[in-house]
Amino acid sequence: MSMILSASVIRVRDGLPLSASTDYEQSTGMQECRKYFKMLSRKLAQLPDRCTLKTGHYNINFISSLGVSYMMLCTDSYPNVLAFSFLDELQKEFITTYNMMKTNTAVRPYCFIEFDNFIQRTKQRYNNPRSLSTKINLSDMQTEIKLRPPYQISMCELGSANGVTSAFSVDCKGAGKISSAHQRLEPATLSGIVGFILSLLCGALNLIRGFHAIESLLQSDGDDFNYIIAFFLGTAACLYQCYLLVYYTGWRNVKSFLTFGLICLCNMYLYELRNLWQLFFHVTVGAFVTLQIWLRQAQGKAPDYDV
Repeated sequence: MSMILSASVIRVRDGLPLSASTDYEQSTGMQECRKYFKMLSRKLAQLPDRCTLKTGHYNINFISSLGVSYMMLCTDSYPNVLAFSFLDELQKEFITTYNMMKTNTAVRPYCFIEFDNFIQRTKQRYNNPRSLSTKINLSDMQTEIKLRPPYQISMCELGSANGVTSAFSVDCKGAGKISSAHQRLEPATLSGIVGFILSLLCGALNLIRGFHAIESLLQSDGDDFNYIIAFFLGTAACLYQCYLLVYYTGWRNVKSFLTFGLICLCNMYLYELRNLWQLFFHVTVGAFVTLQIWLRQAQGKAPDYDV
């Protein structure tokens, strides 16, 4: 029998479960799928915003938007268009009920467990297609799935549900890497745009001072060649921060902190050529942009509401 079995709402950033249906069956297949749920939760930030994982007789579908993922488990015969229409309803209701500040600052698992009431009501509707067909229009969802089908996650990418490398995962090593082209970042905020401009400004200032240092060196004014390297390294670090702010890449947060460390080291070396205010400006801008990179995390496609 084709039906929806369970659903969960999970924060993309760290896999924290925010809400879930409370009707898991205890069959072996369902228990295995619960392990896949947990594994997917840890990988959400690395996956596209609409995905399907086929696990034998069951399918796990999810969509991600605005830092939150909506995941559901259904039988393999359940229609894709109904599955993603169900997730779309969960998404719209959750975002209109809870603001982003609450979801971003939540620390306890299942702190929005009351949302389970809506999940249960919606699941009952979608498990009764006869009554459902007259209440929703699936043409838009059908068109969207045809134009942008869900990404099919392979078992090679997921690994073993038991935490042990599966027999076939050796052959598929490397096949599970998701291209960063699939990733989307949260919409740019005003502070992010300001940080981008300031980082470009710092890069331009370092570049100009670097060329001046080259001129001084050619005129034999005694400038240390290492100052030139420090200025150009500072320029490269500022530009790379701009790149990290705009594009998704693996280990993005780690790279941003390392880049900020390089900015600090360059300015420490240039201490004799800059006054305290200039040093403070460059280091503060670097710290501010690093914070903006950390805040602007990967997310899915924002929903189109008529609210």
